[in-house]
Amino acid sequence: MKNLLLLIIGILIGALVSYVYLSKPDTDLTINAPKGLISPEQAKILDAAYNTRYKLISDSIVNRKGGDNRSSWYGLDQVRTYLNYAENQAKEQGHTMDGIRIYLGAHPDLNGEAGYTTMFFVPTGISHKSKAAMFNFSIADGSGDLPDGEGLDMGGNGNPPSANYPQ
Repeated sequence: MKNLLLLIIGILIGALVSYVYLSKPDTDLTINAPKGLISPEQAKILDAAYNTRYKLISDSIVNRKGGDNRSSWYGLDQVRTYLNYAENQAKEQGHTMDGIRIYLGAHPDLNGEAGYTTMFFVPTGISHKSKAAMFNFSIADGSGDLPDGEGLDMGGNGNPPSANYPQ
């Protein structure tokens, strides 16, 4: 009888401790600002500094109403889904994905018109496949592109395509 009473008390104390532990609010939800944030004023400066390059490209290569594309828009769900997909693909291929690199590109010419400029993501990371090297002398910022990882393109164009920041 004494053992049964101790068992019941132990179960009650365990249930109480579990309830207190599991029902307390999660206070570790601090959202930290990522490295590299810029203010809207800094974004305007970067955008304005690109104007001469954009004009040179648009005037010499792309001659369509509305000009060439200056931005790409990606939905949050599309980006989150891509990041999860690319990270999973990297694991399956023997890599550890640690970031993305964003490249400028251009869609192929179509019907005599130059293709719009685009920005596309490629996964970066560390390959766990042997490269027969003892030391890594890479000085590049960030990891290398994962050569067999799929990239993400097809973001929306600016409205109009030649619109400056902010739209």
